[in-house]
Amino acid sequence: MTRNDALAAAARHFDSGDFVRDLARRVAFRTESQDPASGPALHGYLADELVPSLQALGFGCTVHDNPVPPYGPLLVAHRHESDALPTVLMYGHGDVIRGQDKSWTRGAGPWTTAAEGDKLYGRGTADNKGQHSINLAALAQVLAARSSTSGGRLGFNVKWLFEMSEETGSPGLAEFCAAQREALAADVLIASDGPRLRADAPTVFLGSRGVANFDLSLTLREGAHHSGNWGGLLANPGTILAHAIASMVDARGRILVEGLRPPPIPANVRAALVGLQVGGGPGDPEVDPGWGEPGLTPAERVFAWNTLDVLAYRTGNPDHPVNAIPDRAKATLHMRFVVGTDTANLRANVQRHLAAHGFGHVEVSEPVVMAATRLDPDNPWVHFALASIERSTGRKPVLLPNLGGSLPNDVFADTLGLPTVWVPHSYPACSQHAPDEHLLLPVAREALGLMTGLFWDLGDAAATLPRRARA
Repeated sequence: MTRNDALAAAARHFDSGDFVRDLARRVAFRTESQDPASGPALHGYLADELVPSLQALGFGCTVHDNPVPPYGPLLVAHRHESDALPTVLMYGHGDVIRGQDKSWTRGAGPWTTAAEGDKLYGRGTADNKGQHSINLAALAQVLAARSSTSGGRLGFNVKWLFEMSEETGSPGLAEFCAAQREALAADVLIASDGPRLRADAPTVFLGSRGVANFDLSLTLREGAHHSGNWGGLLANPGTILAHAIASMVDARGRILVEGLRPPPIPANVRAALVGLQVGGGPGDPEVDPGWGEPGLTPAERVFAWNTLDVLAYRTGNPDHPVNAIPDRAKATLHMRFVVGTDTANLRANVQRHLAAHGFGHVEVSEPVVMAATRLDPDNPWVHFALASIERSTGRKPVLLPNLGGSLPNDVFADTLGLPTVWVPHSYPACSQHAPDEHLLLPVAREALGLMTGLFWDLGDAAATLPRRARA
């Protein structure tokens, strides 16, 4: 059979309803990792659903306890054909956020898939059960197509890593990968999560912006005091903290703390973002053209620059205000950042800036940080993936040097030392993490085809693809 035969078989698999039936079975597992009672469902999804599916494709499977109790287990699967062939590590997560059962307005609720028009509703259809189901089905199509010509050999080795705690911040993932570095050794990570740039734009991204959350707090005294008696005599922590924040980020969203700003945008990153339109899809908010770093395009601001936002601000009693000068104020700030940002000294840089602007008495908490990652857009694996996807779809895919959001990609890029190529199968308006989550069926059908083509091409080009040195 040929590559075109494999793509045609993938289309038939989708059109027959077999893909949707497999996904429906997986969505029915109530794998809400944010619910402490979900332990049996988290384990069952791996042991009762994914292990049989992977074994049917020739994988050996091992389910591991999370090294950080009581979080969900992890699954490592391995299909080895030859030491002379490249090895691809794949990743997915089988946990979902809470179902929010009573808030669904479309479909049949979170745990039963239901198609309405071109949308397939159900919790996890977009994040991430639908996406790893597409990749599993694509591998199956290539194996079946090659059975008549190469004895069912892919032409490369595959490892899978599934976790069941991604929606609670991936606790234990870094520790597990560090301990299992040899078992997870590979030449590249190819995985699927997050959205395409647009539904009609096949997309590849090479990492993700990092995220850092920290608090600013100011306590001036114990207890509030009547504003009629003390207004004009007592400093107001809410007012002071507002000015402290204003010294850090201006009224148009530009970061003013030098230590929180990123390095200049690399030329090949800037080139990859030329002409990309952000937003404009159904349900997308309108982009504010004057917000953020001046002189950058919207694509550069969200994919190649840092942002500093106020997530929450509290002083006094916002729900029931009283006529009193509050005693304290607190704000939670949130920074998305790109590779090269000095996050190791984030707290010290903020403290130094505040002190220089007369706000040295404002306390800065230790930030909670997820690292930023970005594979060089000129990496050979990137060129290989882009060419394969264009061959399958007839359209030049969008290349994002990194996702605007955050993923635990640092575990793969830094801990395991892998080039990372992400091919997302969702789209921005999928209602991920909200009621009415859905997979867009035309996108899923195309994604099954392009992943089938990617795996086929990988087998054909295995001898020419870069290999990592083994210790």
